Amino acid sequence: MAEEWDVVVVGAGTAGCAVAARLADAGRRVLLLEAGADHREPGDFPAELRDPASMRAVVPGHAANWDLEAELVPGRTARVPRGRVVGGSSALYAGSFIRGTRADLDGWAAAGNDLWSYDAVLPVFCRLESDADFGGRPGHGSDGPVPVARPPGPHPLADAFAAAAAELGHPAEPDKNADGPPGYGPVPFTVSGGIRVNTAMAYLSPRRGHAGLTVRGGVRAQRVVVESGRAVGVATTAGVVRAAEVVLSAGAVGSAHLLLLSGVGPADRLRSAGVPVVADVPGVGADTSDHPLVYVPFRPARPVPPPPGGLPVHGVLHATSEGAGRPGDLELLPWLVPFGRLTGSAGATDADELAIGVGLQCGDSRGRLSLRTADPSRQPRLEYRYLTEEADRRRMRAGVRLAAALLRADALAPLVAPGGGPPAAGLGAPVRDAAVLDAAVLDDDAELDRWVRSRLTTAVHLAGTARMGPDADPGAVVDQWLRVRGVTGLRVADTSVMPQVTSRGTAASAVMIGERAAELMTAG
Repeated sequence: MAEEWDVVVVGAGTAGCAVAARLADAGRRVLLLEAGADHREPGDFPAELRDPASMRAVVPGHAANWDLEAELVPGRTARVPRGRVVGGSSALYAGSFIRGTRADLDGWAAAGNDLWSYDAVLPVFCRLESDADFGGRPGHGSDGPVPVARPPGPHPLADAFAAAAAELGHPAEPDKNADGPPGYGPVPFTVSGGIRVNTAMAYLSPRRGHAGLTVRGGVRAQRVVVESGRAVGVATTAGVVRAAEVVLSAGAVGSAHLLLLSGVGPADRLRSAGVPVVADVPGVGADTSDHPLVYVPFRPARPVPPPPGGLPVHGVLHATSEGAGRPGDLELLPWLVPFGRLTGSAGATDADELAIGVGLQCGDSRGRLSLRTADPSRQPRLEYRYLTEEADRRRMRAGVRLAAALLRADALAPLVAPGGGPPAAGLGAPVRDAAVLDAAVLDDDAELDRWVRSRLTTAVHLAGTARMGPDADPGAVVDQWLRVRGVTGLRVADTSVMPQVTSRGTAASAVMIGERAAELMTAG
């Protein structure tokens, strides 16, 4: 006989841990399922998941990494790390924790989701955090489960980047989680006591033994069980579990994949894949957004000291390109540690090469997630379709040129090795192969587009695979209470539901979505 629960939450990731914990606090009997390993206490996690200076888990083959494949643009694919462990991707990524902006969230509200305006969710952001720097100020929290702090102390290269940004006219933004104009400022991190705190540590570890919360690792969901139009449970690799409500928090890939496997999605595509149609919901996987990313490399003129607290980045610049629909549509993130050291894959040629990550935060291009097969063990097809729109290519060019201008600024140029940064950043290949970023490439739109395409990657901030919207929106998958259209008793709570990806990283907003989902489920 199948087990019975009040709520089954699928996915103990960045949002799922918050959903499950808060529902248990509200008196629900919650079963939280995780395909990856379950680590009960912070000290139980592997060292590379605790160490904020390590990103070894993003390397293909790590047990905590789903290691997906995505087509970024036709002909160019990339491996996409996603968390397969309690804590989800919050256990893998660098630990930055920047909220979505007022423009982002009020944009969601303007699209018919007034429960998600900036003012509506600000109390949720405050409730979830314990901010060591600004916790006592309005708009912040000081006693929430997620620790937030900025890097300690100065750093010569980080200070030079800050001065270069100011030299180019960009304002200081000392608190990236305040409602201020975009500029350069320190990155807030979920690091405490030298430990990268993921959401399993923050939400689950303090509730181990809670009578209302059961966590099971190593259990992969295969589909939602739907009877007479109502979700009644989840079929898993360990059998069927039944519940009064089902919440999918398996991430922007996993939740949409489960919807499709369960027969919820575009009817014609489901039939083509051999999946019986439960509800014809065309928007599932049809309107994805993310942050395309390129790295502008440079070599320092002298050895760079270890960054404060071992954190690989210190500050970040958010800038606004000409004609942008939202402020801060460009993100420039200088790395203070070579990627090879963070991942344990440093070679002789890149042992001292640093980079500025240039991300397009508010792109117009949209991608798609779809089934390859009805087999739940097969990964879905991910087509990001980055830079499809000319406006996106124009903005990305502006971001790369801004990175080059930072490296040439008086405050920063002395710290860059001669020939080690744009212009004349020769990497040993002809300009026509788009592997050199020099003045000829920077000044030519077509050449710069080719250079970007040759180095294009992803910030791993996928959103909108099951986006929210009002009844009048034919592409909406869930309403603003996160209820799936066409199926009673089924909700989605993770970055899948974002109408559009936030213009900052998605981690903080994902936790907020988890908290807000539980709040909406238990209201009244």
